[in-house]
This record gives sequence, C-alpha cells and structure tokens, in this order.
Amino acid sequence: MLRTALKPQWIAALVGALVVSWVFVLLSQWQFSRSVSEAPPAPRTIEDVRPLTGVLRPGEVFPAPAADQMVTFHGAYDPRRQVLVRDRLQNGQKGWWVVTAFAVEGAPAVGGEHGAVIPVARGWIASPQDAAPPPPGQLTLTGRLEPSEAPQAAQDAAAGQIATLSVAQLINIWDVPSYTGFVGVTKEVTPSGAEAAAAPGLQPLSIEAQPIEQPVNWLNIFYAVEWVVFAGFSIFLWWRLVRDDYERTQDALADAEAAGAAAGDDTATGDDTATDEKSTPGAAKAPSETGGNRD
Repeated sequence: MLRTALKPQWIAALVGALVVSWVFVLLSQWQFSRSVSEAPPAPRTIEDVRPLTGVLRPGEVFPAPAADQMVTFHGAYDPRRQVLVRDRLQNGQKGWWVVTAFAVEGAPAVGGEHGAVIPVARGWIASPQDAAPPPPGQLTLTGRLEPSEAPQAAQDAAAGQIATLSVAQLINIWDVPSYTGFVGVTKEVTPSGAEAAAAPGLQPLSIEAQPIEQPVNWLNIFYAVEWVVFAGFSIFLWWRLVRDDYERTQDALADAEAAGAAAGDDTATGDDTATDEKSTPGAAKAPSETGGNRD
C-alpha cells in the first residue's frame, strides 16, 4: 500500500488534504477564541457612591447586584462589639482584619427591633496587640459593600478572634440585628468634614471590585470541535482513497493471474486432444486397383 501512496497523484492529494486540515484547525482556534471573547461590558455603577439604606436593608437576603457597590452611611461605632478576623493577607503578609459593629443611622427595624448594625472592616493589623478602639462619636463612612463570608469553625481561635467574616456568626456573638453584608471602609469623616485619625498600626484595606466573569459561548465551542473533526476527516478521506486504489490494483492483478491460469489450462487441453487424435488407428485400406475377383 505504501507504493500506492507514493504515487505522484496521491502525494499531491495528501498535500491538499494537509492544507485543508490546517485551514480547519485555524477555524477551530478562531471559534475557541470567540467562545471566551469579552462581550461589551454592561454599564457598571458600583463605583458611584450610593446611600447604604437605598442599597440593602438589614435582615434581607444579600442581592447579588449589591456586591462591590460603594456606599455611604452615617452613625457611630460600637466599641463593645469588635472582633479580629485572622489569616488575612496584606501585601503578601498574613495578619488580622479589625471588624467593628457600626450602628447605622436611619436603618429600618428588623422584626420590630431597632438599632441594626453593619460589620465594618476598619483595616489590617500585623499583630493582635495593634488592635485599637474605633474613632468615637458620629461619623460618615464610605466603603465597598461585600456579601457575608461562609462561617468556619476555629477551635484554636483566641478570644475575640474568628476565622471568617461571617455575619451570621457575628449576629450570634454580638446579639444585635444586622445587615447581611459587611463594608470595607475607605473613608471615615467627622461631622466637621475632617477625616478621622487612623489608629497606629492600622493599615487601610484594599478591597477591589471583582472582575466581570466572561460568559462561555457553548455554541462556538461546538463549532470548534466540529472543525477539528472535519480536519481529521480530510486526512481519513485521503487514506480511504489510497486504500481503494490499492485494492483495485490488487484485484486487477488477481484477475490477470486468473486469466493467465485459465489460458494455460485451455492450451494444455488442446495439446491433449491433438495427441489423442494421432494415437487413434486409421480406417481399413481400400481394395487394390489391379486386384479383383477372378472368374
């Protein structure tokens, strides 16, 4: 079969099949790139600062569109309700978040109970000894609203420390109605308009908005796989044509051999017939011309 495949016409056909396959592979790569290409981003307003009371109500399920929203609200910190969230990274270093309850002014009542708070991540510290009380008095906070983290048990956690910023866990600890998310504060402003003094050792947090997820177009992925199948089929089609040519050649050779064998048999049969005729006795000789019956 190799000799058949090395015929000039089949070598040329192989080159053509490889070119076609290469084109199909390029089309497959293009379809794959289209399947994860960035769609035109939807307008995002999360960087527009909005009042917290207009974005989220205490006690309600955290809505997905509210995640990463910049919010502002008024009220005061409750220094009696403060925890440290451990294992938080800041510039590659592990430390703690300082989270304090903030009583939101004008927050709706939860089950008839007023005084709802929202957990506020005030900053990062390298050591629990650096934890300081919050600024006193009325403040206006601005920060990024985030959903609650999942609770996680920590048997070895020290007093006043928790493993995750779980609002449900904080509600049990603080025993007060709360919003279902927390805020990473970026600005604390006093009634005079000045920013509150930062506690020594307390570093500001850098909580960035989560990137928009790129949707996957499964139809494009299907087309990409389809082009790969076409590329393989072009090579298979060349191999099949070569095989058919080889089989036709083999059949022709077999027919020729069979015809030759049949012709040899016919010749042998003719020779045998001639030999038989020569060996058959001749007819009786005719009476002599001069001979006859005498009277």
